[in-house]
Amino acid sequence: MEQTGYGSTTDPAPRPATGDPSAPTAPPGTPAPTRHRRASAAGQALSKVPVRITVGFWVTKVLTTGMGETTSDFLGHTVNPAVAGLVGLIGLVLALRWQLRSDRHSPWIYWLAVVMVSVFGTMAADVIHVIAGVPYAVSTAFFFLLLIAVLAVWRRSEGTLSIHTIGTPRRERFYWATVLTTFALGTAAGDLTATTLHLGYFSSGMLFAALIAVPALARLLGLDPVTSFWWAYVLTRPLGASFADWMGVDRSRGGLGWGTGPVSLALAALIALAVGRLAAESRRAGA
Repeated sequence: MEQTGYGSTTDPAPRPATGDPSAPTAPPGTPAPTRHRRASAAGQALSKVPVRITVGFWVTKVLTTGMGETTSDFLGHTVNPAVAGLVGLIGLVLALRWQLRSDRHSPWIYWLAVVMVSVFGTMAADVIHVIAGVPYAVSTAFFFLLLIAVLAVWRRSEGTLSIHTIGTPRRERFYWATVLTTFALGTAAGDLTATTLHLGYFSSGMLFAALIAVPALARLLGLDPVTSFWWAYVLTRPLGASFADWMGVDRSRGGLGWGTGPVSLALAALIALAVGRLAAESRRAGA
């Protein structure tokens, strides 16, 4: 799949760290597609998260946000909320532990961690509203400020927020802290538009579908790739969650009434297919 405008269209392919005389380089005269593929593979070898941001990446990301939303809702309404939260927390810890202990990027491990972050991030945002009674407007503002704080500390500590440099344990911890915060922020923002502002789930989904085009256009106008990437990354959460809620909730709430359980299973199957394709692309890129 072609790379998208979120930090990829005009950027050079990921390269090994400068100053490394042993860094792999393509011989002179190597065809451009081969040079790009080898450079991309070398960059991926230095990072434990995806560095080739393709259409497939964004499709998979949106699917995981939808699954996280409906799975969290399904667990919250079928088992004790405390038990559901414990299940989500254990799943998150195990998935992140597997990801952090891995010595290289694995699409299957990475996307499992993203799914569990999505489920737990939804639970965290819902707990703040349902149990603590915090309005969505307040929780959205809180998670936005928290995201800014996490990014600021990450930038001050590492000097960059680029996903092409997630090759050390500390940078990876910053990365996953940011991802978790974006999911909580997106959940609160989606619920804010759907319920507090009374747009409904479908209209909220259409709103965020339009908004996610903004960072792509801004990138074409010169916005730096790191900012455009994280901007789009945040918006994928309410985009996927709004449409998943629309499919899963009862008709009385403005949904299609398909049920959160069946929608979660359908999204899980689509995610498996999407990750399988991304894994195949990753293997071809490293060939």
